[in-house]
Amino acid sequence: MGPLSAPPCTQRITWKGLLLTASLLNFWNLPTTAQVTIEALPPKVSEGKDVLLLVHNLPQNLAGYIWYKGQLMDLYHYITSYVVDGQINIYGPAYTGRETVYSNASLLIQNVTREDAGSYTLHIIKRGDRTRGVTGYFTFNLYLETPKPSISSSNLNPREGMEAVILTCDPVAPDTSYLWWMNGQSLPMTHRLQLSETNRTLFLLGVTKYIAGPYECEIRNPVSASRSDPVTLNLLHGPDLPRIYPSFTYYRSGQNLDLSCFADSNPPAQYSWTINGKFQLSGQKLSISQITTKHRGLYACSVHNSATGKESSKSMTVEVSAPPGIGRLPFFTPI
Repeated sequence: MGPLSAPPCTQRITWKGLLLTASLLNFWNLPTTAQVTIEALPPKVSEGKDVLLLVHNLPQNLAGYIWYKGQLMDLYHYITSYVVDGQINIYGPAYTGRETVYSNASLLIQNVTREDAGSYTLHIIKRGDRTRGVTGYFTFNLYLETPKPSISSSNLNPREGMEAVILTCDPVAPDTSYLWWMNGQSLPMTHRLQLSETNRTLFLLGVTKYIAGPYECEIRNPVSASRSDPVTLNLLHGPDLPRIYPSFTYYRSGQNLDLSCFADSNPPAQYSWTINGKFQLSGQKLSISQITTKHRGLYACSVHNSATGKESSKSMTVEVSAPPGIGRLPFFTPI
C-alpha cells in the first residue's frame, strides 16, 4: 500500500470532552490472499482532535472507493468517494467539510464531534466487477470523559450496629465500571460490606466505627477515570463506659474536690453526678470546696445518649481524712 496522497491535518484542538475509540467489526473476506483491515490512528481520540481511518491490504485493480456514514449505502448517508482514474474526490450529502478520502481508501476525519461516533461503511469497487463491489463496515465506540462522581447515602447518621446504610455512586454512566475505596484503600474483606452486581451501590450492614469511612467511589472507562470527594458517615454511637479524673480517692479535710467525667459518644452524652445515690448536679464536672469527712462516700458519674438511647455509669469511693487532732485523747501533764 502506497503513502497517502496528501498529508493529514496536524492542527491540535485542546478542548476536552467526549473520547472516541475506533474498532473494526465484522470485516469481509476479499478474493485475495490478504484481508482488508482498517486501523484508527490514533486509536483513542478526544473530541476536537483528528482521526485517520487507515486501510490496509487493498486488492489490486481498483476503480474507486465510497465512504458512507452508517451501514446503509444510500445517497443520504453518502460522505465522499474517490475515483482512481483522474484522482477525483466526489462529495455527498453526509459530507461535513471535515472528511478527506485518500488514494489508498483511507479516510481522515478532522475535528471529530459526538455526531461522528457510530458506524461507517467502506464500499470498494474493482475494475471489471459485474457486481456492486465489496463492502464492509466498522464503528466508533463512543466514550464520555468520565465526570467527577459523587456519593449519595440513604442515611448519613446511622446508629452504631443498628442500622444499614446504602451508598450509591452517581451518576449512571454507560460503558463504565465502578470502584470503591475506604480510608484511601480498596474495600476490606468483611461481611458488613457488600456490593451490588454493577458495583455502583455499596451496602453497609450494621455500621461500626471501624467502617464509618471515609469512602470514595471511582468511575472508570477504557480511556479515563475520576474519583469522588470522600464521605464519612456521622456514626451515632456510645456512650462508652465513662472515665473519672483524677482517679485517686484519698483527700484531707480542707482540700478542694474537683472531678471530671468523660465518655466517648456521638452526639455528646448528657452527664449527671450522684453521691451515695442522691442526685447532686448535671454536667461533666463536680467541684466541692474544702471537703470534710461528711463528704465521704460513693461518687457516681452517669452518661446518657438520647440519639442512641444508651447509658452507662462509673463510680468511685472517696475517703476524707479527719483534721489533725480530731479523734485523739487530750494530753495531760502529770502533777
